[in-house]
Amino acid sequence: MLTVKNLTKKFGGFTAVSAVNFSVEKGEILGLIGPNGSGKSTIFNMLSGVHFPNNGSINFQNQELSGLQPQSICELGIGRTFQIPRPFKRLTILENVALAGYFGNQNVSKSQAWSYAEEALHLVGLPSDPNIEIATLGAAGLKKLELAKALATKPNLLLADESLGGLDHSEMDQAAEMLKNIRKELGITIIWVEHIMGVLMKVVDRVMVLDHGEKIAEGSPEKVSKDKKVIEVYLGSDAKEIAKAAKR
Repeated sequence: MLTVKNLTKKFGGFTAVSAVNFSVEKGEILGLIGPNGSGKSTIFNMLSGVHFPNNGSINFQNQELSGLQPQSICELGIGRTFQIPRPFKRLTILENVALAGYFGNQNVSKSQAWSYAEEALHLVGLPSDPNIEIATLGAAGLKKLELAKALATKPNLLLADESLGGLDHSEMDQAAEMLKNIRKELGITIIWVEHIMGVLMKVVDRVMVLDHGEKIAEGSPEKVSKDKKVIEVYLGSDAKEIAKAAKR
């Protein structure tokens, strides 16, 4: 579904992502992990059109994405969530998600956008009552709203950016199950950036690890969790517990 070759992004003299190669198969959940500043969000920003690569190619379903604007990429079937939810606070929950439906789908009618929003809210477990305000949502609810907005764009590929941040343990497990159900029920392929390794390793099919903008490891959760380089630069003293979670 997605093939990335020699992807590179520089900001002035700083190289945030350096010649990264990877691919994603249809129906797969790929975990993208690494220390803060390793290039994860920069890759998401290039995949979604926020930043243009300095070099390399992004081929999605046989179409080159490099140089396309975010709205064009979204219309082609890539939706994303953001690490920090920033809803339109003057709009209701339903209006926020319907707006995403408009953004991600060409020539969509108002009734279709509302229908997409209702479906997405049902999938994530949020109310679709048109009168419920954003202010009623806590941290977990705002994360669900981010996911609903992305789903309303009708993506084939979902870029999920730290969907567990700020949640308690039970909410983390619910969010992880939600991602698995989205893959199962909708057939959506997922790339998931996350720091909560004990949960991510139970969900993903494969893991790619970045450090200082370079790919340092890739493989099954069990293999990556035992990689000496990954333990050294990222997993540290939690490696044994994470390896237990990855073993399934």
